[in-house]
Amino acid sequence: MRVQRIAVLGFLLIVLPAHNAAGADNLVGIHSALAISQSLPWIARDAGIFRKHNLDFDLVLMRSASTAAAAMIGGETDVGIIGGIGILSAYVQGAQDFVIVGAVKNILTHSIVAKPEIKRPEDLKGKSIGVNRLGSNNHYFAIQVLQRIGLDPAKDVIFRQTGGDAADLIALLNGSVDASAMLTYGQNAVAQGFHYLIYGPDLRIPYAAAAFVSRRSVVARKPQVIGQFMRSMAEASKIFHAERETTLKILAKYLRVSDRKVLETSYNNELKAMEPRFDTRPEALQAILDELAINDPRAKKVQPQQLIDRRYLDEMEKSGFFDNLWGGKR
Repeated sequence: MRVQRIAVLGFLLIVLPAHNAAGADNLVGIHSALAISQSLPWIARDAGIFRKHNLDFDLVLMRSASTAAAAMIGGETDVGIIGGIGILSAYVQGAQDFVIVGAVKNILTHSIVAKPEIKRPEDLKGKSIGVNRLGSNNHYFAIQVLQRIGLDPAKDVIFRQTGGDAADLIALLNGSVDASAMLTYGQNAVAQGFHYLIYGPDLRIPYAAAAFVSRRSVVARKPQVIGQFMRSMAEASKIFHAERETTLKILAKYLRVSDRKVLETSYNNELKAMEPRFDTRPEALQAILDELAINDPRAKKVQPQQLIDRRYLDEMEKSGFFDNLWGGKR
């Protein structure tokens, strides 16, 4: 099996094994973080939505958008719900088979969480900041906010790579870093005596933080199956936005967060940022292209619209699927 071959390489962790239902269409998906913005497949699985749409769906975790992009190029996965940086970087470098079929989150909602003695954002000068890895979403967020407060990200702070969202929290707790750019586990740190130095959700920094990605060749080969997946995600999105208790229960299960207050705070932050109908906003892609263009001039020649394929979103709009799902509300 394709997924097993990747797993042997030590890259992947299977989170949602498929049910292997007789006669169901098989689809292999990938995600790049244990994050609320990438939780819709968890909801679809636990709510029986994949089964409803006759999908036998495997979800694989690879903790890097760039490595996830490489796996998709290799044909090991069909769809992804991942950060845009890996996909756009690959596209700029020539992997123009990639296509974005919907967006989950078009802004960054990370925050800078710091030790109590760091009182003001300016106090970060000379301090260490934890990020998942250089080039990750939270690294980009940290760069943006540092520039906004007049600090030079290349000279005034030290970035330390932790390797993941939970690892950011561990690094902060054990004193390996003075502050951390955090998403899912920010409230966990606050509950243990740290504080929000810079609260990111209020800034609404444009960025393709989570998107549904496939390849044009896959869409051409499996148009109906990708459509079934997107309808499944749309129904999961409705549950995420409208069925709070169900969603919190599923998030607690997969994120392994038992503190109700911590979970609610994280959910509330993401709820405001996630796109109910998966609108893909060009400015969110342009922000990544601008970042890439600093080191790769080829990014200046790429337009966001080149990566966007709205066929599934348009079909759900025109057929009335979205309106039936949301009761006509936008």
